[in-house]
Amino acid sequence: MIAGYRDVHLIGEGLEFRAYAATAPDGARVVLRTPIGPRFQSNANDPHVDTRALLRWEYAVTRHVAAHGVPVARARDLVIGDPDVLISDYVDDDGQGVDQAALGAVLKTLHTLPPPPRTSGDVAGRITRRWAEVRRYAPDLGPAPDVSRVVRTGRSLLHLDVRAANLRGVGGTLLGLLDWSNAVVGDPALELARLAEFARLPDNGLDHAAVLAGYGATEPDDAAYWAYRLDAAVMLALVFLSEAPDPPRARLALERVHVIRERLGYHLRDKR
Repeated sequence: MIAGYRDVHLIGEGLEFRAYAATAPDGARVVLRTPIGPRFQSNANDPHVDTRALLRWEYAVTRHVAAHGVPVARARDLVIGDPDVLISDYVDDDGQGVDQAALGAVLKTLHTLPPPPRTSGDVAGRITRRWAEVRRYAPDLGPAPDVSRVVRTGRSLLHLDVRAANLRGVGGTLLGLLDWSNAVVGDPALELARLAEFARLPDNGLDHAAVLAGYGATEPDDAAYWAYRLDAAVMLALVFLSEAPDPPRARLALERVHVIRERLGYHLRDKR
C-alpha cells in the first residue's frame, strides 16, 4: 500500500473506508485508513461524499484536538495518491470498554476547545432530505416536521460518532476517540442527542446516564434537543434500511422515528 510499511493487515471496515494495522519504517505501530472505493461516493444518508476531503479534515482535526490533550489517534501523515492514505498512531485496546463518566468529561473538554474552521451545516435541511429517503421505504411516514425555527447555531467542536467501535482503552482508561470524519462545529446538544440515540442500540458500549454525569449535565428536554434526536434517528433508520440492510433493526428504527416525531411535536406546538 505504501512503501516501507510492513505487517499490514485489515482491522476494520466501514461504509467509505478500510483500516489496516501496520508497522511504520521507524518501528512505530500505526493505522492506515484508505477509501474502499472511488474518491467520490454516494449513499442514502450522504449523496455527495468526497473521501479525500474527509481524510484531510480528519488529519487536521485529530492534530488539533491532540494538541489540546484530547485522547485521540493523532494523524502522523496524509499521503495523497492512488490510493489516498491517512497514517495515524495505533491506540491499544483491551476490549473491556472505557469509563463512561470519564468519556463524558472528555466530551465536555472537547466542547470547550477553540474549534477549527468548520460548521454543522443545515441540520433542518438534512432532516428534510433524509426524511424523503426514508419515505421511499415507509410511504406512510408523512411529511417531515419543520425544525428550522428551533435548531441552534453553536461554536463547539463535536465528534458526532461516539460509540463503542470508536472508543479505545485499557483498564477502563479512554486512550483514544477514533474516526473524526463526522466531526463538525455546532451546538453541543447535537452531540448529546446523537449519543443518546446511539446508546439505545444493542452492544453500543455506552451508559448514557454515566456519560451525562461525567459531562456535568442533565439531559436537555426542549424542541432543539428533540430535533437533534430526530436527526440521529432518521440517520440510523437509513443505515438499517439502505446502507447496511437489517429488516428487524430497520423496523425498530422506524418505530423510533415515529416516537421522536411525536415528542418533538409537543415542543413545536408549545413554540407557537
